[in-house]
Amino acid sequence: MELPKRVESEEELEELLTRPTPQLVRLVASLDGDFEVLGAGGKMGPYMAVMLARAVKEAGAQKRVIAVSRFSDSRVRRYLEENGVEAVSADLLEDGALESLPYVKNVVFAAGYKFGSTGNEPAMWATNTYLPARVALRFKASRIVALSSGNVYPLVPIWSGGSREEDEPGPIGEYAMSRLGGERLLQYFSAKYKIPITIIRLNYAGELRYGVLVDIALAVYNERPIDLRMGYFNTIWLGDANDYILRSFSICSSPPTILNVTGPEIISVRWAAEEFGRIFGKRPIFVNKEEETALLNNASKVFQLFGYPRVPLRLMMEWVAHWIASGKRLYNKPTHYEVRDGRY
Repeated sequence: MELPKRVESEEELEELLTRPTPQLVRLVASLDGDFEVLGAGGKMGPYMAVMLARAVKEAGAQKRVIAVSRFSDSRVRRYLEENGVEAVSADLLEDGALESLPYVKNVVFAAGYKFGSTGNEPAMWATNTYLPARVALRFKASRIVALSSGNVYPLVPIWSGGSREEDEPGPIGEYAMSRLGGERLLQYFSAKYKIPITIIRLNYAGELRYGVLVDIALAVYNERPIDLRMGYFNTIWLGDANDYILRSFSICSSPPTILNVTGPEIISVRWAAEEFGRIFGKRPIFVNKEEETALLNNASKVFQLFGYPRVPLRLMMEWVAHWIASGKRLYNKPTHYEVRDGRY
Protein backbone atom coordinates (compact mmCIF):
# COMPACT_ATOMS: atom_id res chain seq x y z
CA MET A 1 0.00 0.00 0.00
CA GLU A 2 1.44 3.36 -1.03
CA LEU A 3 1.30 5.72 1.93
CA PRO A 4 1.31 9.53 1.83
CA LYS A 5 3.79 11.60 3.83
CA ARG A 6 0.89 13.63 5.22
CA VAL A 7 -2.88 13.24 5.44
CA GLU A 8 -4.65 16.46 4.54
CA SER A 9 -8.38 15.73 4.78
CA GLU A 10 -10.92 13.48 6.45
CA GLU A 11 -11.81 12.03 3.05
CA GLU A 12 -8.18 10.99 2.53
CA LEU A 13 -8.03 9.67 6.10
CA GLU A 14 -11.17 7.58 5.70
CA GLU A 15 -9.96 6.16 2.38
CA LEU A 16 -6.77 5.00 4.12
CA LEU A 17 -8.74 3.57 7.06
CA THR A 18 -10.99 1.47 4.82
CA ARG A 19 -8.52 0.31 2.14
CA PRO A 20 -8.67 -3.53 2.13
CA THR A 21 -5.56 -5.66 1.77
CA PRO A 22 -5.36 -8.17 -1.08
CA GLN A 23 -5.37 -10.90 1.58
CA LEU A 24 -8.70 -9.66 2.95
CA VAL A 25 -10.18 -9.48 -0.55
CA ARG A 26 -9.20 -13.11 -1.15
CA LEU A 27 -10.62 -14.20 2.20
CA VAL A 28 -13.94 -12.44 1.61
CA ALA A 29 -14.20 -14.16 -1.76
CA SER A 30 -13.55 -17.57 -0.19
CA LEU A 31 -15.99 -17.33 2.73
CA ASP A 32 -19.57 -18.44 2.24
CA GLY A 33 -22.37 -16.13 3.35
CA ASP A 34 -22.99 -12.48 4.14
CA PHE A 35 -21.46 -10.26 6.83
CA GLU A 36 -22.91 -8.36 9.78
CA VAL A 37 -21.11 -5.94 12.11
CA LEU A 38 -22.93 -5.59 15.44
CA GLY A 39 -22.11 -2.35 17.24
CA ALA A 40 -20.98 -0.56 14.09
CA GLY A 41 -21.57 2.99 15.28
CA GLY A 42 -18.39 3.47 17.32
CA LYS A 43 -14.89 4.61 16.41
CA MET A 44 -13.92 1.35 14.67
CA GLY A 45 -17.15 -0.17 13.42
CA PRO A 46 -18.03 2.16 10.53
CA TYR A 47 -14.59 1.79 8.95
CA MET A 48 -14.62 -1.96 9.51
CA ALA A 49 -17.95 -2.26 7.69
CA VAL A 50 -16.82 -0.05 4.79
CA MET A 51 -13.53 -1.98 4.53
CA LEU A 52 -15.60 -5.15 4.25
CA ALA A 53 -17.84 -3.61 1.60
CA ARG A 54 -14.79 -2.50 -0.41
CA ALA A 55 -13.30 -5.99 -0.12
CA VAL A 56 -16.56 -7.56 -1.34
CA LYS A 57 -16.64 -5.18 -4.31
CA GLU A 58 -13.00 -5.83 -5.20
CA ALA A 59 -13.60 -9.57 -4.95
CA GLY A 60 -16.51 -9.28 -7.39
CA ALA A 61 -18.66 -11.11 -4.85
CA GLN A 62 -22.41 -10.81 -4.33
CA LYS A 63 -22.49 -10.55 -0.55
CA ARG A 64 -24.32 -8.23 1.82
CA VAL A 65 -22.50 -6.18 4.43
CA ILE A 66 -24.87 -5.12 7.21
CA ALA A 67 -23.99 -2.68 9.99
CA VAL A 68 -26.11 -2.65 13.16
CA SER A 69 -26.12 0.17 15.70
CA ARG A 70 -28.42 2.62 17.43
CA PHE A 71 -26.90 5.23 15.07
CA SER A 72 -27.29 8.16 17.43
CA ASP A 73 -25.19 10.09 14.91
CA SER A 74 -27.06 10.16 11.60
CA ARG A 75 -23.85 11.08 9.76
CA VAL A 76 -22.45 7.62 10.50
CA ARG A 77 -25.49 5.92 8.97
CA ARG A 78 -25.28 8.14 5.90
CA TYR A 79 -21.55 7.41 5.53
CA LEU A 80 -22.18 3.66 5.64
CA GLU A 81 -25.01 3.72 3.15
CA GLU A 82 -23.04 5.91 0.74
CA ASN A 83 -20.30 3.27 0.79
CA GLY A 84 -22.34 0.17 0.04
CA VAL A 85 -23.23 -0.94 3.58
CA GLU A 86 -26.76 -1.72 4.70
CA ALA A 87 -27.45 0.14 7.96
CA VAL A 88 -29.92 -1.34 10.45
CA SER A 89 -30.95 0.66 13.53
CA ALA A 90 -31.31 -1.45 16.66
CA ASP A 91 -30.58 -1.37 20.39
CA LEU A 92 -29.08 -4.82 20.83
CA LEU A 93 -30.08 -4.98 24.50
CA GLU A 94 -33.77 -4.51 23.75
CA ASP A 95 -36.00 -7.60 23.78
CA GLY A 96 -36.37 -9.03 20.30
CA ALA A 97 -33.69 -6.83 18.73
CA LEU A 98 -31.25 -9.62 17.95
CA GLU A 99 -34.02 -11.91 16.72
CA SER A 100 -35.16 -9.21 14.27
CA LEU A 101 -31.77 -8.95 12.58
CA PRO A 102 -30.99 -10.67 9.29
CA TYR A 103 -29.33 -14.04 9.75
CA VAL A 104 -25.83 -14.12 8.25
CA LYS A 105 -22.98 -16.60 8.23
CA ASN A 106 -20.25 -14.17 9.35
CA VAL A 107 -20.73 -11.94 12.41
CA VAL A 108 -18.44 -9.35 13.97
CA PHE A 109 -19.50 -8.52 17.52
CA ALA A 110 -17.96 -5.08 18.06
CA ALA A 111 -20.22 -3.65 20.78
CA GLY A 112 -18.63 -2.68 24.08
CA TYR A 113 -18.94 -0.21 26.94
CA LYS A 114 -15.79 1.27 28.48
CA PHE A 115 -15.54 5.03 28.80
CA GLY A 116 -18.04 6.49 31.23
CA SER A 117 -18.77 3.07 32.67
CA THR A 118 -17.71 4.02 36.22
CA GLY A 119 -21.04 4.77 37.88
CA ASN A 120 -22.90 2.83 35.17
CA GLU A 121 -21.63 -0.63 36.03
CA PRO A 122 -24.91 -2.53 35.47
CA ALA A 123 -25.18 -1.26 31.88
CA MET A 124 -21.50 -2.08 31.36
CA TRP A 125 -21.95 -5.67 32.52
CA ALA A 126 -25.06 -6.04 30.37
CA THR A 127 -23.18 -4.87 27.27
CA ASN A 128 -19.86 -6.60 27.86
CA THR A 129 -20.97 -9.88 29.47
CA TYR A 130 -24.69 -10.59 28.95
CA LEU A 131 -24.88 -9.39 25.34
CA PRO A 132 -22.07 -11.64 24.00
CA ALA A 133 -24.01 -14.64 25.32
CA ARG A 134 -27.17 -13.45 23.56
CA VAL A 135 -25.24 -12.95 20.32
CA ALA A 136 -23.76 -16.45 20.54
CA LEU A 137 -27.23 -17.95 20.97
CA ARG A 138 -28.75 -15.92 18.11
CA PHE A 139 -25.91 -16.73 15.69
CA LYS A 140 -24.95 -20.20 16.89
CA ALA A 141 -24.79 -21.47 13.29
CA SER A 142 -22.45 -18.63 12.24
CA ARG A 143 -18.78 -17.77 12.50
CA ILE A 144 -18.25 -15.05 15.12
CA VAL A 145 -15.35 -12.66 15.58
CA ALA A 146 -15.84 -10.99 18.97
CA LEU A 147 -13.95 -7.94 20.19
CA SER A 148 -12.73 -8.06 23.77
CA SER A 149 -9.93 -6.06 25.39
CA GLY A 150 -6.30 -6.35 26.37
CA ASN A 151 -7.50 -5.11 29.77
CA VAL A 152 -8.30 -8.71 30.71
CA TYR A 153 -4.56 -9.10 31.38
CA PRO A 154 -2.83 -7.78 34.51
CA LEU A 155 -0.22 -5.04 34.46
CA VAL A 156 3.05 -6.75 33.58
CA PRO A 157 6.75 -5.83 33.97
CA ILE A 158 7.85 -3.52 31.18
CA TRP A 159 10.69 -5.94 30.34
CA SER A 160 8.31 -8.90 29.89
CA GLY A 161 7.47 -8.31 26.24
CA GLY A 162 3.78 -8.01 27.09
CA SER A 163 1.03 -10.50 27.88
CA ARG A 164 0.58 -13.42 25.49
CA GLU A 165 -2.62 -15.23 24.62
CA GLU A 166 -1.51 -18.20 26.73
CA ASP A 167 -1.07 -16.10 29.88
CA GLU A 168 -3.56 -16.18 32.72
CA PRO A 169 -6.00 -13.25 32.79
CA GLY A 170 -5.75 -10.85 35.69
CA PRO A 171 -8.38 -8.17 35.17
CA ILE A 172 -8.09 -4.96 37.18
CA GLY A 173 -11.40 -3.22 37.83
CA GLU A 174 -14.95 -3.98 36.78
CA TYR A 175 -14.54 -3.02 33.12
CA ALA A 176 -11.82 -5.63 32.64
CA MET A 177 -13.80 -8.17 34.68
CA SER A 178 -16.88 -7.64 32.51
CA ARG A 179 -14.81 -8.18 29.37
CA LEU A 180 -13.42 -11.44 30.75
CA GLY A 181 -16.97 -12.45 31.67
CA GLY A 182 -18.03 -11.94 28.07
CA GLU A 183 -15.13 -14.09 26.89
CA ARG A 184 -16.07 -16.89 29.29
CA LEU A 185 -19.67 -16.95 28.06
CA LEU A 186 -18.53 -17.04 24.44
CA GLN A 187 -16.25 -19.95 25.34
CA TYR A 188 -19.15 -21.74 27.05
CA PHE A 189 -21.57 -21.43 24.15
CA SER A 190 -18.85 -22.21 21.61
CA ALA A 191 -18.25 -25.52 23.39
CA LYS A 192 -21.97 -26.23 23.81
CA TYR A 193 -22.98 -25.56 20.20
CA LYS A 194 -19.62 -25.95 18.38
CA ILE A 195 -19.68 -22.30 17.32
CA PRO A 196 -16.45 -21.26 15.56
CA ILE A 197 -15.28 -18.06 17.29
CA THR A 198 -12.24 -15.81 17.43
CA ILE A 199 -11.90 -13.57 20.50
CA ILE A 200 -9.88 -10.41 19.82
CA ARG A 201 -8.02 -8.85 22.74
CA LEU A 202 -7.44 -5.35 21.39
CA ASN A 203 -5.04 -2.75 22.73
CA TYR A 204 -5.42 0.85 21.57
CA ALA A 205 -6.27 1.09 17.89
CA GLY A 206 -5.87 4.72 16.87
CA GLU A 207 -6.03 7.12 13.95
CA LEU A 208 -5.57 10.89 13.53
CA ARG A 209 -8.67 12.06 15.40
CA TYR A 210 -8.38 9.70 18.35
CA GLY A 211 -5.89 7.44 20.14
CA VAL A 212 -3.02 7.32 22.61
CA LEU A 213 -0.69 9.08 20.18
CA VAL A 214 -3.25 11.87 19.76
CA ASP A 215 -3.55 12.20 23.55
CA ILE A 216 0.22 12.49 24.01
CA ALA A 217 0.69 14.81 21.03
CA LEU A 218 -2.10 17.12 22.22
CA ALA A 219 -0.57 17.32 25.69
CA VAL A 220 2.77 18.34 24.20
CA TYR A 221 1.24 20.79 21.73
CA ASN A 222 -0.92 22.45 24.41
CA GLU A 223 1.88 22.30 27.01
CA ARG A 224 -0.08 20.18 29.47
CA PRO A 225 1.60 17.84 31.98
CA ILE A 226 1.98 14.19 31.01
CA ASP A 227 1.68 11.60 33.79
CA LEU A 228 4.43 9.00 33.38
CA ARG A 229 3.23 6.40 35.88
CA MET A 230 1.76 4.28 33.05
CA GLY A 231 5.01 4.77 31.23
CA TYR A 232 4.66 2.35 28.31
CA PHE A 233 1.91 1.34 25.90
CA ASN A 234 1.07 -0.46 22.64
CA THR A 235 -0.90 1.02 19.77
CA ILE A 236 -1.82 0.13 16.19
CA TRP A 237 -3.21 1.99 13.19
CA LEU A 238 -6.98 1.49 13.23
CA GLY A 239 -7.04 0.36 9.61
CA ASP A 240 -4.49 -2.36 10.35
CA ALA A 241 -6.43 -3.45 13.44
CA ASN A 242 -9.62 -3.78 11.39
CA ASP A 243 -7.76 -5.77 8.73
CA TYR A 244 -6.50 -8.22 11.36
CA ILE A 245 -9.93 -8.47 12.98
CA LEU A 246 -11.68 -9.26 9.71
CA ARG A 247 -9.01 -11.71 8.55
CA SER A 248 -9.44 -13.59 11.83
CA PHE A 249 -12.61 -15.13 10.37
CA SER A 250 -10.10 -17.54 8.85
CA ILE A 251 -9.06 -18.86 12.28
CA CYS A 252 -12.45 -19.13 14.02
CA SER A 253 -12.61 -22.36 15.99
CA SER A 254 -14.31 -24.19 18.82
CA PRO A 255 -13.02 -23.75 21.48
CA PRO A 256 -12.45 -20.13 20.46
CA THR A 257 -9.14 -18.86 19.18
CA ILE A 258 -7.81 -15.99 21.30
CA LEU A 259 -5.80 -13.36 19.44
CA ASN A 260 -4.03 -10.25 20.71
CA VAL A 261 -4.26 -7.31 18.30
CA THR A 262 -1.99 -4.29 18.74
CA GLY A 263 1.23 -2.90 17.31
CA PRO A 264 4.64 -4.58 17.55
CA GLU A 265 6.38 -1.93 19.66
CA ILE A 266 6.43 -1.36 23.39
CA ILE A 267 6.40 2.43 23.26
CA SER A 268 7.77 4.71 25.94
CA VAL A 269 5.41 7.56 26.79
CA ARG A 270 8.44 9.74 27.51
CA TRP A 271 10.02 8.91 24.14
CA ALA A 272 6.77 9.54 22.23
CA ALA A 273 6.29 12.89 23.96
CA GLU A 274 9.87 13.93 23.21
CA GLU A 275 9.42 12.98 19.55
CA PHE A 276 6.28 15.11 19.34
CA GLY A 277 8.16 17.88 21.15
CA ARG A 278 10.88 17.75 18.51
CA ILE A 279 8.31 18.05 15.73
CA PHE A 280 6.37 20.85 17.43
CA GLY A 281 9.43 22.67 18.75
CA LYS A 282 8.14 22.38 22.31
CA ARG A 283 9.49 20.81 25.48
CA PRO A 284 7.15 18.19 27.02
CA ILE A 285 6.12 18.64 30.66
CA PHE A 286 6.33 15.43 32.69
CA VAL A 287 4.96 14.60 36.14
CA ASN A 288 5.66 11.49 38.24
CA LYS A 289 7.92 8.64 37.16
CA GLU A 290 7.46 5.43 35.23
CA GLU A 291 6.20 2.47 37.27
CA GLU A 292 7.80 -0.93 36.71
CA THR A 293 4.59 -2.39 35.22
CA ALA A 294 2.20 -1.40 32.44
CA LEU A 295 -0.72 -2.72 30.36
CA LEU A 296 1.16 -4.39 27.50
CA ASN A 297 0.13 -7.02 24.96
CA ASN A 298 2.42 -9.24 22.94
CA ALA A 299 0.91 -9.45 19.43
CA SER A 300 3.56 -11.66 17.84
CA LYS A 301 0.93 -14.33 17.06
CA VAL A 302 -1.12 -12.01 14.83
CA PHE A 303 2.03 -10.92 12.96
CA GLN A 304 2.96 -14.56 12.40
CA LEU A 305 -0.50 -15.22 10.99
CA PHE A 306 -1.14 -12.05 8.99
CA GLY A 307 2.12 -10.09 8.69
CA TYR A 308 3.24 -6.78 10.19
CA PRO A 309 1.07 -3.63 10.13
CA ARG A 310 1.05 -1.56 6.93
CA VAL A 311 1.36 1.78 8.73
CA PRO A 312 4.57 2.03 10.81
CA LEU A 313 4.69 3.83 14.14
CA ARG A 314 6.87 6.77 13.10
CA LEU A 315 4.74 7.56 10.07
CA MET A 316 1.60 7.40 12.21
CA MET A 317 3.22 9.86 14.63
CA GLU A 318 4.15 12.23 11.79
CA TRP A 319 0.59 12.07 10.48
CA VAL A 320 -0.81 12.79 13.97
CA ALA A 321 1.55 15.73 14.53
CA HIS A 322 0.68 17.33 11.18
CA TRP A 323 -3.05 16.78 11.76
CA ILE A 324 -2.92 18.48 15.16
CA ALA A 325 -0.65 21.34 14.04
CA SER A 326 -3.03 21.97 11.12
CA GLY A 327 -5.98 22.35 13.49
CA LYS A 328 -8.03 19.57 11.93
CA ARG A 329 -11.07 17.96 13.59
CA LEU A 330 -10.56 15.69 16.59
CA TYR A 331 -13.05 13.46 18.40
CA ASN A 332 -12.04 14.89 21.79
CA LYS A 333 -12.43 11.47 23.38
CA PRO A 334 -9.38 10.70 25.53
CA THR A 335 -8.26 7.08 25.73
CA HIS A 336 -7.37 7.35 29.46
CA TYR A 337 -4.32 5.23 28.70
CA GLU A 338 -2.75 6.50 31.93
CA VAL A 339 -5.36 4.74 34.13
CA ARG A 340 -3.83 2.04 36.37
CA ASP A 341 -6.80 1.15 38.61
CA GLY A 342 -9.19 -0.03 35.90
CA ARG A 343 -11.74 2.74 36.48
CA TYR A 344 -12.93 4.32 33.23
